[in-house]
Amino acid sequence: MKIMDFLCQDAIMVDLKSQDKKSVIIEMVEMLKTTKKLKKTDEVVEVVLEREKLGSTGIGQGVAIPHGKTNALTEQAGVLAISQRGIEFNSLDGEPVHIIFLLVGPSEVAGQHLKALSRISRLFKDKFLRQAIRDAKTKEDVVKIIQQEDSY
Repeated sequence: MKIMDFLCQDAIMVDLKSQDKKSVIIEMVEMLKTTKKLKKTDEVVEVVLEREKLGSTGIGQGVAIPHGKTNALTEQAGVLAISQRGIEFNSLDGEPVHIIFLLVGPSEVAGQHLKALSRISRLFKDKFLRQAIRDAKTKEDVVKIIQQEDSY
């Protein structure tokens, strides 16, 4: 499974405006809506926020992977956002988050959802890749970085 299988270039934000966790999730879900993969934004926001109540998806090292499953989508979809300022996400390491990857999929494909989460977390274990994504100035730059990593 490749990251670009569920992340399209139009769903990449290199300059996230929101400054708190809930606003970030809302902004990212709105971005997902513009890719026309989403029927009900309110339902998706609610599902992701409910998942956050179980425990923060801020995995540390400046990365968060908020996620959820809902029937508001027919296929797995992601949004990648970069915050230069950093966002308090209650991360495991207590550090602010700069890279947020929202992943939402249909309820009935739990296995595919877990594979995608695993692929995303493996991608962001590499500190050089994290820095390259943080330094990216355009969506195209981010896509090139991810495609290069996806080829391995």
